[in-house]
Amino acid sequence: MDCNEGGRGGSTKTEERGEALVYMWGYLPGVSSEKSPTLSLTPVQFPNRMDGGDSWKDVCGGGCGFAMAISECGKLMTWGSTDDGGQSYVVSGKHGETPEPYRLPNEASILKAAAGWAHCVSVTENGELYTWGWKECVPSGNLIGDLGMVGRLQRDTTGNQSSLLVEQVNLVPQGFNLTSGTVSNLDSKRAGEDIAKRRKISSAKPESESSTGSEEFFTPSPCLVTLGPGVRITTVAAGGRHTLALTDMGQVWGWGYGGEGQLGLGTRVKMVSSPHVIPCIEPSTSGKDRSSVVSQGSKVPGSCVKEIACGGRHSAVITDAGALLTFGWGLYGQCGQGNTNDQLRPSYLNSLSGTKVKNIAAGLWHTLCISDDGRVHAFGGNQFGQLGTGGDEAETLPKILDFPGLGSKHAKVASCGARHSVILTEDGQLFSWGWNKYGQLGLGDSVDRNIPSQVSIEGCLPKNIACGWWHTLLLAERPI
Repeated sequence: MDCNEGGRGGSTKTEERGEALVYMWGYLPGVSSEKSPTLSLTPVQFPNRMDGGDSWKDVCGGGCGFAMAISECGKLMTWGSTDDGGQSYVVSGKHGETPEPYRLPNEASILKAAAGWAHCVSVTENGELYTWGWKECVPSGNLIGDLGMVGRLQRDTTGNQSSLLVEQVNLVPQGFNLTSGTVSNLDSKRAGEDIAKRRKISSAKPESESSTGSEEFFTPSPCLVTLGPGVRITTVAAGGRHTLALTDMGQVWGWGYGGEGQLGLGTRVKMVSSPHVIPCIEPSTSGKDRSSVVSQGSKVPGSCVKEIACGGRHSAVITDAGALLTFGWGLYGQCGQGNTNDQLRPSYLNSLSGTKVKNIAAGLWHTLCISDDGRVHAFGGNQFGQLGTGGDEAETLPKILDFPGLGSKHAKVASCGARHSVILTEDGQLFSWGWNKYGQLGLGDSVDRNIPSQVSIEGCLPKNIACGWWHTLLLAERPI
């Protein structure tokens, strides 16, 4: 494929693979003049004006009211927002009905991308990380490199969710680099205080007014996040207002909002504007067995992290040995620890100690994971049937989904929207369940489902799935 020379835009056919297709369904207001939900699978046309014979490569879900995907030439494609969408319109690059490339510095080739409520983060093929959107989600401080100094972060034990504490920790001598230059500690502090003031003012406004947002609260231009010499990022995950990044060495970094422990610092610090290493597994030391930093003496199998996921206010990671750790908000049992407590540090799920987990996904209040044998485990909030258990009761421990439609099929990939869930099986079948007000289940109606229901797909083979907050994207291949 030639991504530089001119050519007809659209999908590309090769001997190795068929035609790459992307389908969408759910709520993406900019794709129709009536701003109506899309109840069934609808093809997304790759823009014809793109040069070099570019085509779809992967889907990334998207945020609230906009979608994201990646092209074969490494372009981050966004669409679905409207000019009255406020936050999503700014963050998605003001792209509506037609997918368009989101411009990144130096025409960086994108490998992975993720979106929170109103912020985005992407990884280039060179392992560089760019982020933009809500200013409180864009790092502006120094790196936190010394975990022993994390105690300096001010602890908030009052439980007051409305206040915002912006913490600046000067633990590393060198400044934190952005594309606009190095931000000084004083400038970072002033910026943080300004954001805190704005947040307090915004939270006092009616929902209809505060939800519209404006560029005053955003960093619309992507900022390069430099985590340190030699640190190479391989993938990212975005929560409601926090971000995780995974390095090629299996190390996890995090920043953003951390009021419920979703940044794994062991505190309820409201805002961390400095990326920090999350202590998931303690490195082996002489004379000591490797064990979890935070799991009350329980050893965590594995030597590094291989997969990460962010929910609304909670996080999850999988080690290279298939161990699952969760941290953050636990009100609905979404951390799977058998209770509704917040987990302020990464905590091993002892209930899955005999199970190897290979895939993880997190929604606003719930979590899904897939074990090596292809079984789906669900836990957390279940108000709309998003767990797929057949009822609406929350589950504080992982529960295996057992339903007739799945039979002996093995799940391969799971994805969660705010309150809906989707899985893709090894043999290319798609199942969805949960909240369906906007047709995000792709079943042709707006009726919620509390058990997995098969999504009808004809003429193509599903390759990957990714949920946005209120929509779903499918990457498929049409045989030649």
